[in-house]
Amino acid sequence: MLRVSKAKQIEGTIRVPGDKSISHRAVMFGALAEGTTRISGFLPGADCLSTISCFRRMGISIEQDGDSVTVEGKGWYGLSEPHQRLDVGNSGTTIRLMAGILATQPFHAVLEGDESIAKRPMRRVVGPLREMGARIDGRQNGEFTPLAIRGGKLKGIDYRSPVASAQVKSAILLAGLQAEGTTSVVEPHVSRDHTERMLKAFGIDVRCEGTRVSVSGGQTLQGREIVVPGDISSAAFLIAAVMMVPNSSLVIEQVGINPTRTGIIDVVRAMGGRLEIVNERLVNEEPVADLHVFHSELNGTVIEGELIPRLIDEIPVIAVMATQAKGTTVIRDAQELKVKETDRIATVVSQLTKFGAKVTPTDDGMIIEGGTPLSGAEIDSLGDHRIGMAMAVAGLAATGETTIANAEAINVSFPGFADLLARITK
Repeated sequence: MLRVSKAKQIEGTIRVPGDKSISHRAVMFGALAEGTTRISGFLPGADCLSTISCFRRMGISIEQDGDSVTVEGKGWYGLSEPHQRLDVGNSGTTIRLMAGILATQPFHAVLEGDESIAKRPMRRVVGPLREMGARIDGRQNGEFTPLAIRGGKLKGIDYRSPVASAQVKSAILLAGLQAEGTTSVVEPHVSRDHTERMLKAFGIDVRCEGTRVSVSGGQTLQGREIVVPGDISSAAFLIAAVMMVPNSSLVIEQVGINPTRTGIIDVVRAMGGRLEIVNERLVNEEPVADLHVFHSELNGTVIEGELIPRLIDEIPVIAVMATQAKGTTVIRDAQELKVKETDRIATVVSQLTKFGAKVTPTDDGMIIEGGTPLSGAEIDSLGDHRIGMAMAVAGLAATGETTIANAEAINVSFPGFADLLARITK
């Protein structure tokens, strides 16, 4: 149970935990590389630890001490057939990217996860991997876990993805690295490009042209030193809190500002928020900077189209922020929210309504009426880490006390979230 009370002020200089997407990939690529990969700034959350566990079960030596990880890579075909099922826990990134990796391996493996993973759609990666020649089975013809994969000789494909999904794109590209010929993925909009950037850091030739990404088969990865920047998706909760709480200012150091992830910054500025980006630099092909955030008077806005893939994980806390803006905020084209850890459209609406917020669900998003006073409420994260944090932020702007049940889910992406909030709020 997490308890949150109305905040009078937020201030300080902080760092947020390492980027979850980059942490996953650093471990995966390090395991497939030749030689040692040393990772600093790793996110020791439940999802990323599931990735480590899966590779250990395939014979990879991985030492982890807090946010420091050392991976002894054995090359692409150094993995061993696992004796047990590979349990990904609650991690959609782990299961979908692992499917692409296992599709290349000359052995049999079974991927499974928790109750939430069992409900999430898998055919979006199973379909194209089958086109490449992998044998994959699962419930409802591969739509749901567990997934039984027998990899082998693959052929490159030119795949037009119906969704802009970094997980789908990454699974296909990883399989393509050991497929015959060239593999290309074309998306309706550019999704997160952490895979492309990190593959380049590991020595892979990746070609990016507009919404098309291509790799040639037969390439090898080389071990690297990887520094993981702070996760902008985690920073988003603190950015929103500062925007809503009067007399607040916060410096968030060493945050990843990958342009495929900075939709939250664009939205904050579109709503009239003051946010400054300073000390920009490039680390392992990833842009990094410090963010200076200030309390601001916000206005409603429209969030749709190509912007959605760049802030899909931040929509719950953007909805919270919109309740305190002047006017109405409309979120469209966000159907993908329905297949996250929870149906985040339904969950955001149900939980924010408990505060007295005026939020209307739509088929592809929601409409939030701003300028609404919030009152403390009894909230349930429903096991969704981003819902838990978003509602904690709402509690900072609500009168009275807010309690959040199942708050342990927050540790998936932001260990120490409650302690950090307590440290920077007055």
